[in-house]
Parts: sequence; structure tokens; C-alpha cells
Amino acid sequence: MRAFTPPDWSTAREELREALTRAHWPDDLVHDAELALHELYVNAWKHGGSPAPTVVVVLIGDRTVRVCVCDDCPTLPEPDHPADPYALSGRGLHLVRSLTHRFGADPRKTGKRVWFELDAAA
Repeated sequence: MRAFTPPDWSTAREELREALTRAHWPDDLVHDAELALHELYVNAWKHGGSPAPTVVVVLIGDRTVRVCVCDDCPTLPEPDHPADPYALSGRGLHLVRSLTHRFGADPRKTGKRVWFELDAAA
């Protein structure tokens, strides 16, 4: 049986916020990173079938953050398809692409890793 509400992502969000705050990132970029993380996390649960997606946050120096969300579904996302303007969903990956500097997905032995990178303002 599958849960109808997404798993709690607050720990991942708090870890991301803490890492970026310690690195003195501006609040607007922290919020962008949190929103992008939320989109990938919910997608991993909703479309990837992961009851509790794995999140990895890596701060590269103090200027770039890379966030990866892993699930068990091997199907890679296709964000190039235009979203139906009347659909209730389908815009999340477009949002991630617009909020971040780099975005992609990599296959894994079991499932995939969807990631984004965001650079701090110079």
C-alpha cells in the first residue's frame, strides 16, 4: 500500500538551510534551493515510488551547492516537454530549471539521481 501524503522532508530542508546559512548565502538563494529541493523530493516520492527519498547536500567550497535526490525508479525525468497550462501538475522540473544554475539526472544501479546546482552570488 502506498502513502497518500509525501514523507517529511523537514530534516533535508533544515540541513540544506543550515549549510547555506553557515556559508553566508543570501536568503533569496536559500529559499530558491529549498524550493528546488522540495520539487525534487516530492517528485521522487510521487513519480519515483520512494517512500522516503534519499537526499545528499554537498557544498562545493562556499560558492556552489549540489543537491541530489535519489529514488528507485529507473525512468529519467523529461523536463523538456512543455507543461499543459491547464494541468494541475507538471511544472516542477521547469521550476527547478529556472531556480538553479544546473540541473540533471543520472541513472544508478537501482533507480536514478536527480540533481541541481546553485551558485552563490559573487
